[in-house]
Amino acid sequence: MNTISLTVDAQGVALVTIDCPGLSVNVYTDEFTQQMRAAIDQIHKDPAIVGAVITSGKDGFMAGADLKALSAAIDAVIGGGPLAAPRFDTENQFMRRMETGGKPFAAAVHGAALGGGLELCLACHYRAISDDPASIIGLPEVKAGLLPAGGGTQRLPRMIGIEAALPLLLDGNPVSATRALELGIVDAVVPRDNLVEHARQWVLANRDASQPWDRKGWSIPGGAGALAGHASRSFYAGVAQVRSRTQDNYPAPLAILSAVYEGTQLPFDRGMAVEARYFAQLASDPVARNLIRTQFVNRKRHERLAHRPSGVPASQVSRLGVLGAGMMGVGIAYAAAHAGLPVVLLDASRQQADDGKARAVDIARRAGGEQAAVRCEALISATARYDDLRDCDFVIEAVFETRAIKSEVLGHVSEVLGKNAILASNTSTLPITGLADYSDRPEHFIGMHFFSPVERMPLLEIIIGARTSRETQARAMDLARLLRKTPIVVNDSPGFFTSRIFCTYVDEAMAMLSEGISPALIENAARMAGMAASPLAVLDEVSLDLQQRVVDQARADGLDNRFLRNHARPVISRMNTLARLGRKSGGGFYDYPAGGRKRLWSGLSDVFPLASDQPDVEIVRQRLLYIQALESVRCLDEGVITAPADADIGAILGLGFPAWTGGPLSMIETVDVSAFLHSCDALAAAYGPRFAPPESLRERSTERQVFYRNTNN
Repeated sequence: MNTISLTVDAQGVALVTIDCPGLSVNVYTDEFTQQMRAAIDQIHKDPAIVGAVITSGKDGFMAGADLKALSAAIDAVIGGGPLAAPRFDTENQFMRRMETGGKPFAAAVHGAALGGGLELCLACHYRAISDDPASIIGLPEVKAGLLPAGGGTQRLPRMIGIEAALPLLLDGNPVSATRALELGIVDAVVPRDNLVEHARQWVLANRDASQPWDRKGWSIPGGAGALAGHASRSFYAGVAQVRSRTQDNYPAPLAILSAVYEGTQLPFDRGMAVEARYFAQLASDPVARNLIRTQFVNRKRHERLAHRPSGVPASQVSRLGVLGAGMMGVGIAYAAAHAGLPVVLLDASRQQADDGKARAVDIARRAGGEQAAVRCEALISATARYDDLRDCDFVIEAVFETRAIKSEVLGHVSEVLGKNAILASNTSTLPITGLADYSDRPEHFIGMHFFSPVERMPLLEIIIGARTSRETQARAMDLARLLRKTPIVVNDSPGFFTSRIFCTYVDEAMAMLSEGISPALIENAARMAGMAASPLAVLDEVSLDLQQRVVDQARADGLDNRFLRNHARPVISRMNTLARLGRKSGGGFYDYPAGGRKRLWSGLSDVFPLASDQPDVEIVRQRLLYIQALESVRCLDEGVITAPADADIGAILGLGFPAWTGGPLSMIETVDVSAFLHSCDALAAAYGPRFAPPESLRERSTERQVFYRNTNN
């Protein structure tokens, strides 16, 4: 046994230690399942063994399923293959044998016990957890589009009652050891050094242990089913709340409610069959595949710098320069200081730089209290002197989004930087190759597009210019990891990837507005689709005068007609003429009453009269989502992005594209390429050639290709 070790002490207590080889955390693997079953059989068959303690040989207890393997299994199911049911059956069989075999099992938990790890603990007769802050428990499967498949929907409600269990199952958030004790999920919180011995003593003192639900006359705390006192809150109102929150885009929460409602009214083993049925339904749904593949497997790969050039030694920035103490510069400075990196924050005047530093310190104070604020203040130096950047080995420019201002500051900073220092631009639209010409180091010049607010947004779009070196790319990615950002790598192009996709989204909304489609219908369709922010609301946040500058710059640069945003430009111009620039001006598409909630501006119908016939919400939803997907395909065709995962991660983390889709390219697979093409052809006929699918997509349909099949990303 190389995953499970089993030792028996002089008093007959077996110690079962889980330690999956070659992995940083314990997860369910075929080897673990087989060896755990063998260990439990040995414990029950050996008369010299009185009971067992299950613990971990790693810092964490167990993280549950191997999501990469699970994603592959779900892909196979979606492709028409069978679910790997025998493994799940084996897992549930050995846990049920633990419960009913007549010998006591105790879990000694240190670190995280999540998903299947917690379910293993729930199958034990006793659970002790260490008092270390790292010790947490939870059932996060809902975040992966699934429900717990190892008895979580049946044991937890039976243990602590349905009303207390449902938030843990529906939200998927972990709880601390102390909270777990309060809820009754664990039986004791003890010092780590005494954890195993505490569990061992319990085994010796409770040789006839059994689970409450296996005892005659037992009933679920608080009751189950329609007659329970909490039924209206837990189930009837619960279904309405779930549907309101998910807009029916995520099937897992409703499946969890159903599994709990039905299963807890039945004997335990029949309840487990109910859980298995609902799990199988979710595992055959593309939503689970999409969430696992993009949000967990591929995102983790990108956090580990999947596209970092090989053979380039790891680097460490010693001092970071940030040009511009506006919102973006302040956010970058804070992120660097939070990571322990000294920062020089420069603006046109010392007062502006000092004000920016003060805002960064305020962010630190809100996030981590006074100690974090003091640390941030000590690490950021405010200045208006370029010479103070001389010792910086990496500088990020984050000034106004105009070529004239950027060219000026890039020229000044190039005069003082050492020859090996990296210079990056936080531009969101201006091509990096052109900006590099304003510096003296095109090989050491790169784009690093952060997202606002920097302190909360995880994405970093790294843009490779025509002369950006592999070393520069590697050093930028090393900095991304230090700043705890998830980087995607794109090649230089007007608007890069994320800005191109963003513009298609907001421009389509403005086109619909000019057609006379109700602004409320546009906004609600976006929310129903699962977009993190509706298009008119997000335009108010980024401001309409910025949109005007971007459009004007594109025309001045002589960009292709497709980058001139022709179907949205009249709306941008009209709103600027009305001086309704967004939230910063007091009003844009929305009004912002003092002390009240924002609301759509009542004057919109005067400026953009409503059409007598309004489209179905599904058409509006399609226009907003499909236009982004089409642009993503074009970016892939043009080599702006080189891997589907970059598009999907970039759209979800940077733009709030609906997570249930897995991203715009995964959405095409989910809809089915042929069906997607049919819808786009209909949209193109009705609304214009921007919806005409690229020829590459027709080829994929003919050859029955998808974006991810036979790829690792």
